[in-house]
Amino acid sequence: MSKRPIGIFDSGVGGTSIWKEIQKLMPHESTIYLADSKNAPYGEKSKERIVELSVKNTEFLIEKGCKLIVVACNTATTNAIDLLREKYEVSFIGIEPAIKPAALLSKSKTVGILATKGTLSSSLFSSTSANHAHGIRILEQEGTGLVPLIEQGKIETNETEALLKKYLQPMIDDGMDHLVLGCTHYPYLIPVLKKLLPEHVQIIDSGEAVAKQTKTVLERDKLLNNTTTKGGHQFFTNADVDILRHFLSDVPVPVETAYFDF
Repeated sequence: MSKRPIGIFDSGVGGTSIWKEIQKLMPHESTIYLADSKNAPYGEKSKERIVELSVKNTEFLIEKGCKLIVVACNTATTNAIDLLREKYEVSFIGIEPAIKPAALLSKSKTVGILATKGTLSSSLFSSTSANHAHGIRILEQEGTGLVPLIEQGKIETNETEALLKKYLQPMIDDGMDHLVLGCTHYPYLIPVLKKLLPEHVQIIDSGEAVAKQTKTVLERDKLLNNTTTKGGHQFFTNADVDILRHFLSDVPVPVETAYFDF
């Protein structure tokens, strides 16, 4: 069981930011990554559709023999993970916007969050904010249009920079000192964000924390791979394989087309 792979899925390439943190922390673990780029972004879909897609992704990974599944998508986590945990015996790791650390660190008591509509409108996001942001102003901003640009590899472009300026400036003017990235695609925007944000604004994402939680759950379930050989990795996408390869250009791994109906 312990030598079976960790499964990871996202509505596209964004979850590779989570995969990289998992691989860095646990180099002996094998992984299978599924990019549902055909249906990106999830953030603009109904809860019912998000659940349907998450179930299909999960069953694809379970059929591949995965021992644990990381839902590397904020929108899928906030809308579907409770159902997935009820429906399947495998353990799930979810992604939530890192509101708690931002709230604890904020000196201005004003925190910005850039996320998809599907995440910001979810009940899980509302409860997380209520539980961890006492006395903190949360400035919510939908990142409409950002995921498609990232999926197309248009990151350091004038179009992306203009859109980010439009989203960030009101939060900067309103006094935020921390920006929470509430979508696993958004860490790929950090080079552009650093150009646009004042130096005192800190960027927070969930990648490292998710990797640590994955390791904790594997240890709890006695599924951690304790071999000394490096893990093997498979990547699947139901869209253009070259897009996913672009985001993995520093890692020599195979990328295959996933043939299943969505």
